[in-house]
Amino acid sequence: MNILELFIVSAFMLSPCSTPKDTAKTNQQEIVITTSAVCGMCKKTIEKALSYEKGVKGYDLDVATKKVTVKYNPNKTTVENIRTAISKVGYDADEVEADPVAYEKLHGCCKKDAGVH
Repeated sequence: MNILELFIVSAFMLSPCSTPKDTAKTNQQEIVITTSAVCGMCKKTIEKALSYEKGVKGYDLDVATKKVTVKYNPNKTTVENIRTAISKVGYDADEVEADPVAYEKLHGCCKKDAGVH
């Protein structure tokens, strides 16, 4: 290999390139949703449900404030889909009420009237 070929190959290998993963990071958005969570068990249930939602990149539920912060890719999911995922496991998500069947299956300490504990 001559010097010119070596230089071209080196320049190509060292040049920055864009990947789909990089693009996904720039499209990431965040939303805060008010839930009806009251305990650590609620936190685990909601966060587990969010982990299965396509496009959700991160989440953290603060039980004391009943607010879940969700980082998501808007090209892969919507805020409504995120709220629905929370509702389907028995919890309110902003104006979306908990699915009644799922709510009835919640442990007694996870019911809305149980209070934060």
